[in-house]
Amino acid sequence: MTADRPLRADAARNRSALLAAAAEEFAARGPDASVAEIARRAGIGKGTVFRHFPTKDDLLAAVVLDRVDGLAGLAHELMSAADPGAALLEFMGSAAGHQRQLDLSFLREAAGINDRLDGERAELFAAITALVDRAKQAGAIRADITGMDVILLMCAPNHVVSFVPGAPPELWRRYLGIIFDGLRPEGAHPLPEPVSP
Repeated sequence: MTADRPLRADAARNRSALLAAAAEEFAARGPDASVAEIARRAGIGKGTVFRHFPTKDDLLAAVVLDRVDGLAGLAHELMSAADPGAALLEFMGSAAGHQRQLDLSFLREAAGINDRLDGERAELFAAITALVDRAKQAGAIRADITGMDVILLMCAPNHVVSFVPGAPPELWRRYLGIIFDGLRPEGAHPLPEPVSP
């Protein structure tokens, strides 16, 4: 039994390295990413990649699921935070920070790859909406903000910074602050109709 443990640990490390390498390659090249280059980045053979993931779409779906699961896990953890407004801000900051470290715009290409991905994304959206509802109940954000508003705004800080040549690495935090101030109830004006999920 103990002899098996190093193999399981090695397999877990290989999978982690493979997903990290795949995320970087997909972020750089989109769906046209090379499996051979992913294997090279991960330090494993191309055959090993296909043993774990029979197709490139399976690998892309695994990368997306890994990111979505991480964000959903964080959202669930923050549901028990004492300060719902600070919890929502922490979640939005973490989501923007992860996106800054690795451009995840390629995730849009992964929609509908498999049913599990659709289910996990729905779970993430529900968790974000629950964070938003807690923040509203605590009076930390305005009452007319929806979960979908926050979902759509999560990518905004990095999107804005992408238009600034040579932007400092932490500039996105400035725009997250501006966005979050716009969510607060102080000085709020009525909003047009909300977007549908």
